[in-house]
Amino acid sequence: MEPVVPPEITAELTQILANLVLGDNEIRSNAEKAVNDRLAHTPELYLLALAQFAIAADTEVMRSFSLVLLRRLLFRSPPHSTQKDPRFTLYDHMPNHSLSTLERLLLHSLSHEPSDSVRRKTVDTVCDLANTAMNRGRPWHALQAQAFNMTQADVPGFRECAFRVFSGCPNLVMDLQTEAVLSVFQKGLQDTQSVDVRLASLRACVSYLSSSDIAQLSRSLPLLYSMLDTLPSLPNTHLKTFLSSLTPLCTSHPQLFAPHLGALLSFLRALIMPTVDPGPTPTVAKPFPATTPTFSFPPHPHSQHGQQTDEPDPDEADEEKEQVRRSALELMVSLSEAAPGMVKRVDGWTAALVRACLEGMAELPEDGLDIWLDADPSEDPTDDTYHLIYDHALDRFACAMGGKEVLPPAFQHIPSMLASYDWRQRHAGLMAIAAIAEGTSKIMQIELGKVVALVTPMFKDAHPRVRYAASQCLGQLCTDLEEIIQEKHHQQLFSALIPALEAPEHRVHAHAAAALINFCEGVEHDTLVPYLDPIIERLLKMLDASREKCYCQEQAITSLAMVADASESTFEKYYASIMPLLLSVLENAHGADHLKLRVKAMECAGLIAIAVHRDIFRPDARPLIDALIRIQNTPVDPSDTMLATYLIATWAKICQALGPEFEPYLPVVMPPLLNAASAKADVSIYDEDEPNHDREGWETISMDGQIVGIRTSTIEEKCQAFDTLVIYCNTLGARFGPYLSQSLELALPALLFYFHEGVREAACRLIPLLLSCGKTSGTLTAQMITASLHQLVKRLRTEPDPSFVGSLYRSTADSLRVVGMGFLTPDLADGLLDATKAQLTTLAERRKIRSSRVQGHGQTDESTEDDREEIALLEEMEEFALEDMEKTLRLLDAQHPLLIAVASVRELGLSNRWEREDEGGDQC
Repeated sequence: MEPVVPPEITAELTQILANLVLGDNEIRSNAEKAVNDRLAHTPELYLLALAQFAIAADTEVMRSFSLVLLRRLLFRSPPHSTQKDPRFTLYDHMPNHSLSTLERLLLHSLSHEPSDSVRRKTVDTVCDLANTAMNRGRPWHALQAQAFNMTQADVPGFRECAFRVFSGCPNLVMDLQTEAVLSVFQKGLQDTQSVDVRLASLRACVSYLSSSDIAQLSRSLPLLYSMLDTLPSLPNTHLKTFLSSLTPLCTSHPQLFAPHLGALLSFLRALIMPTVDPGPTPTVAKPFPATTPTFSFPPHPHSQHGQQTDEPDPDEADEEKEQVRRSALELMVSLSEAAPGMVKRVDGWTAALVRACLEGMAELPEDGLDIWLDADPSEDPTDDTYHLIYDHALDRFACAMGGKEVLPPAFQHIPSMLASYDWRQRHAGLMAIAAIAEGTSKIMQIELGKVVALVTPMFKDAHPRVRYAASQCLGQLCTDLEEIIQEKHHQQLFSALIPALEAPEHRVHAHAAAALINFCEGVEHDTLVPYLDPIIERLLKMLDASREKCYCQEQAITSLAMVADASESTFEKYYASIMPLLLSVLENAHGADHLKLRVKAMECAGLIAIAVHRDIFRPDARPLIDALIRIQNTPVDPSDTMLATYLIATWAKICQALGPEFEPYLPVVMPPLLNAASAKADVSIYDEDEPNHDREGWETISMDGQIVGIRTSTIEEKCQAFDTLVIYCNTLGARFGPYLSQSLELALPALLFYFHEGVREAACRLIPLLLSCGKTSGTLTAQMITASLHQLVKRLRTEPDPSFVGSLYRSTADSLRVVGMGFLTPDLADGLLDATKAQLTTLAERRKIRSSRVQGHGQTDESTEDDREEIALLEEMEEFALEDMEKTLRLLDAQHPLLIAVASVRELGLSNRWEREDEGGDQC
């Protein structure tokens, strides 16, 4: 192909690329700077040179590298650009003739590149370019034509890449005749020469169906027969990938699978339970003409697709079989989550999935107990031998299907598992109860006594891992059936749990202490008090450093903190035994190994200080404060993401314990607190194909073809700082006056902090408290009041989250009560009313859409029942917003006309209508 850039540009770029792949950091850094400089001045020349290099380079490595680099550079903001819109990229700087040349070069690479791996890189770049172009209103007809031509190519690799293009850019075919598209896709699905072509075609089908409208879907239904028909004849090496490729369609369009569920279950049951006879194969419904390919299991004996001729390695075969099993399970769970009502009607679906999860949970190695007992739970080398995927699958399935569906098949097996001679079965039975507790809690509570009777004897099991699982199970039940189990069965639970705190194994008694936390979170004060003596006696023994491991001490301190919080003032009798121990830990626990122990001691000391009377805590207040100041002034390890957050939280607890007496320490605590509250979100952006973006302490989300990483520790620390400002201001009142201005300057912009809901909520609570503090301390100015009210009203105009809308109204009303209605100027009042009208319109539209959707399902459709709980939760949040909106309007005018609109929006709620219908049915 003729060169499209001058030779000197090509030569320079060749040298730059060669330097970029070198291991020398300085040379590579200079090369990166050179790339940015060239792109800043003549971006189209160097982008075209990269595309040309992807064709002309001598080695596959350099052709691949140039394609990857082109893809990254083309869709990023220009160097030194002042344009803040991330959608304004180098692509948008290129003139039309340059874009045409770039497209021509990439099409040449796509159709002539001899290497499969390089050609796949071309596909990735081509798809990104095509999607961007179509989003900008620039169709790429030449790519569409070439991709269709490539589906007829003699070489399988070219056919595969054609379907990869359709998969990565489904819009290429969305406007074509459906029958023509289906014909091409079905031919790819039936390709007899290459499993890679069939896989690429399957993914193209999934992408096409996921992007189709209702009319296209109805005409494309026969395609699913061909898609599913690729599965039965595949060896395990490929089957796992095919199943994983199908799974997204289960979530986006589960209804497509409805005609095939019987046969699909027959096939998948044999994969998720390989030791179980799947039974007779059910027939498949045939709503289409006889010429439509029939999906059935097992495959026809003459099918040759994907046959293996070499004997596989036994270990590899077992691993592949396990991967297939997990992929099949994920497909079934995803389909169940997306359409629970649909799969409920398939006889045997729930029983098969529940049994498969139970079997998987019991597949633990028999040996390794010594390693497990000796390991720190956070660094357990045996973790990878426990198949958490089966726990998670059972948990998700139970949440999707509910107790009526899941409990009967689960408890068909669990009692016999708990009675098994094999400890792994007993362990799995307990973990299964824990896994299904959340999703089945409403039904489980009816038979909760029987469940407790099954679990509590397991605390005396001979095997430590079973006793560990018993604590796990009890703790989960205390969370998922909070207050119910504590109130009705506290005696049985404490009779099992308290002795477990003295189990001979460190891991077992530490986990029992952890379960105690879950219990205390939902227990009434009077229920807990009779058991305090034996609980605290045993937890104090776990603090003995001479006989306990560090993680046991950490857990004991955490549990003591929760017990202190739950027992309130009753905890005073134990104060003298515990606080000196905590102060000793803060004084002596140094080094990285004891970091967690130290921060847990800080947290516990703060909670105990709140629990007891101020006079009891006061003698130890100064030693504790001195210890915290010393820790605060110690140089911080950059890898330590816990200390600052725990310090902030502990200072807040001491403020609550001391009340006004805390004022002298504000100069010590406020500078780092304000610094934490002012922190910006630490965000990094990666390409989806860029490695090493999954870093500890970071959370990632996928957005517009990029991975956005957010450093969670920074945001959590910021949220903790705002919560603490609320506590200081509320506790100290006028004494907090010197910090009013700085705090308000941070709180107002925090209403727009999108990265963390907690920061926004805390800012809402803080603003009226600051106004009150300023009013009583004489430090409040009219400018502060106006700025606060303007920002709240401005935020109300655009906020989409109903729960935060309620918080904004509450903050606005509380602020007006503090400063007086005289500060509600006409323009502010108009802005508040305009925002209210907009919010009411939005809420009304949402409720109308939900109502239409439910009515479209039909009154007898089971999916309507499945939606009820979700809709009720949404409308509950909206109701809170309407209540706060109503209170604010009544503050303006007790007979405000908009109050009628609020009532009208309430009437649109489905929850109220269902409740009236249910009451009417009960009366009948």
